[in-house]
Amino acid sequence: MRMRKLGRTGIEVSAYCLGTMVFGKMGNPDHDDCVHMIHRTLDAGINFVDTADVYGYSETEEIVGKALKGRRDEVVPATKFNGPMGEDPNRSGSSRRWVVQAVEGSLKRRLQTDYIDLYQIHHPDPHTDIEESLSALTDLVRAGKVRAIGSSNLPASEIIEAQWVSQQRGLHRLRTEQPTYSLLNRGIEREVLPTCRRYGLGVLVWSPLAMGLLTGRYRKNAPRPDNARMHWVPRHLTDEHKLDAVEQLLTPAEGTGHSLAHVAMAFATSHPDVTAAIIGPRTMDQLDDLLVGATLTLGDDILDKIDAIVPPGTDISPLDVSYVPPSLTHTDLRRRPSRERAAA
Repeated sequence: MRMRKLGRTGIEVSAYCLGTMVFGKMGNPDHDDCVHMIHRTLDAGINFVDTADVYGYSETEEIVGKALKGRRDEVVPATKFNGPMGEDPNRSGSSRRWVVQAVEGSLKRRLQTDYIDLYQIHHPDPHTDIEESLSALTDLVRAGKVRAIGSSNLPASEIIEAQWVSQQRGLHRLRTEQPTYSLLNRGIEREVLPTCRRYGLGVLVWSPLAMGLLTGRYRKNAPRPDNARMHWVPRHLTDEHKLDAVEQLLTPAEGTGHSLAHVAMAFATSHPDVTAAIIGPRTMDQLDDLLVGATLTLGDDILDKIDAIVPPGTDISPLDVSYVPPSLTHTDLRRRPSRERAAA
């Protein structure tokens, strides 16, 4: 397994990172099987494991904690906070109040470890000053509970703001960013990846298989496969433009002698600004198949063919993009009040 520096933290991680979102009630409810999969991953040379407190509402972190017993020193575990952990509105977000509570739950009660290698803000929080969050996270680093801090799904402007606040206030800065990136969603190539390069951030990308669309199991004008991960997504949201692109991408993939899934993973890890791509297998067979393609590299001829199908910096549709800025979702942020329009 190829190893890479995680930004400028000095930590070395594998080019594949095991994502655990589907471990537990959200995918594979067999805890022993999930632990076995984590051990199989570590044995294959993957030392990077990503989870979050909100996955399975704590269940997934508990599974990871079981798997880390006896092998903690060989693993770089990353987890996230920010998602709602109950009906209490203060058990979510990025406030200092919640950050200092959330980390304790992840540490001792679930992951069963004394420190977290990478602690990440799961989503942007428009209701909390970034200085508030960074101040709390800085205290966690200084207390030895966290080794490095990062973010997930931040737009380039907020990455820059966070770096500026850290510099001006003498706070620890975000060292990583976790955006979505795949053959079908390349929007981060425009600003997010160049910004991460400018500030020396490590980048671990999620959904490199586009929520399963790039496994080759989804085909245009064909029924969805049984037990597929995207089974819960309404059919009309499985954008036909994406399925058109999948059909076209199958041709260059066949030229490599590998499956589309292997090519998709190789594409994600081939970008020089990407540190690791997150894999999210639900079964041992899926894990073993992904490991087979771990050494694949793509030549310029294949990458040029991919660029012709999905141009650099473009998203075919927003299905995989988890964060949409409030300015696009709240009409009152982009329209004058009716009384002002009437007076104009």
